[in-house]
Amino acid sequence: MKHLFAVVFLFCMSETILAQNNLAQRLFDAHDTFKEKSVVERRAFKHRHLLPLIDKAKSNAHFTVTEAGKSFEGRSIFQVKYGKGAPPVLLWSQMHGDEATATMAMLDIFNFLSASGDGFDDLRKKLQEKSTLYFIPMLNPDGVERWQRRTAQEIDMNRDALRLQCPESKLLKSLQQTLKPAVGFNLHDQSPRYSVGESKEVAAISFLATAYNEERTINSIRERAMQLIVGMNRELQKFVPNQVARYSDEFEPRAFGDNIAKWGTSLVLIESGGYKNDPEKQYLRKMNFIAILTALEAIADGTYARENRNDYEKIPQNGRNHYDLIIRNAKTELNGQTYTVDIAINRNEVNNADATAFSYRSSVEDFGDLSVFYGIDEVDAQGAMLVDAKGKPVVLRLGDRGNFELRSDKKSWKVESGFLKSL
Repeated sequence: MKHLFAVVFLFCMSETILAQNNLAQRLFDAHDTFKEKSVVERRAFKHRHLLPLIDKAKSNAHFTVTEAGKSFEGRSIFQVKYGKGAPPVLLWSQMHGDEATATMAMLDIFNFLSASGDGFDDLRKKLQEKSTLYFIPMLNPDGVERWQRRTAQEIDMNRDALRLQCPESKLLKSLQQTLKPAVGFNLHDQSPRYSVGESKEVAAISFLATAYNEERTINSIRERAMQLIVGMNRELQKFVPNQVARYSDEFEPRAFGDNIAKWGTSLVLIESGGYKNDPEKQYLRKMNFIAILTALEAIADGTYARENRNDYEKIPQNGRNHYDLIIRNAKTELNGQTYTVDIAINRNEVNNADATAFSYRSSVEDFGDLSVFYGIDEVDAQGAMLVDAKGKPVVLRLGDRGNFELRSDKKSWKVESGFLKSL
């Protein structure tokens, strides 16, 4: 009898996984249909651009849109409700004003939930009848206006869960306390230079089931977050293979994620990292769209409970092994002596005057033997000499701009603002 039960369980599990994988592929293929076309540049999308999209949601009978509160500078913070069942789920984006990837994905999800007659109606019906979704897009609109992490008060809202000095922080806690969501999705962006463990792969998406105490105890609340992440990881592997990582779970007593888990909500942190040739994070936007919708289905029908939480620990942790550019085996000269160095350069985004666009400011971060690190872009200089535009040898210092040339009889390059070009 036990053997029969095990066979039936494994069959049901395989059927569930097959259905979820099929959904993930269908969502991937259809995403462009639902993509909110008015938002393609992260910095250019401000609170004033959100307002007409909120009005559009208000016109859809399936949504209930309310003003949940106001920011420190008086900007409206909206709550978009979808569904009428249990369990309740709370999702919020742009707690940090300069982390917009999930806000874009959330707008795509609004378009998805508003549509019909396209083969996804069964999913919409399931989400509507078996869950209640509460979306908070752009929790920190004052930070968005400046394209900065912190609020108008210069406080990191994600370290304000105890003192609650920001009105936005008070609002988030109030929502958690009154809605009592079974699951919360805390949606962020992380550095695009995190590695998947010690590998050469950049972390496109990182997950975390936040700890609620110093001991990092796993109770049923945290276990549910782990199970949801196991499912999302499996689904994303098809589209970003070996590029999903796990964020460090050290307990941070001031952080919202950790406290929300302590207050009884399974907290799933999603961090959008880096993906090659995707500076505006449009591909990672699609990954959020897929991960969130497949997780919401697993919550609505309870299939997440079949996941093995031990698979969560198998997801590699974030490492810090990447630079934007590594030049290997360059030659430099000092005091008449020539020696070989590797050079690591990062390209940092710098806002323009009204924080709607950016330029790059490059910086030499390290040099010497960098054989244990990886470059998102790499080149083997094969002994080319570091020189300036006049051909004079250059000795780099930490913090120098990435502007120089590499010259040899075989091949030469120019490095300008941290970008490599062949000469």
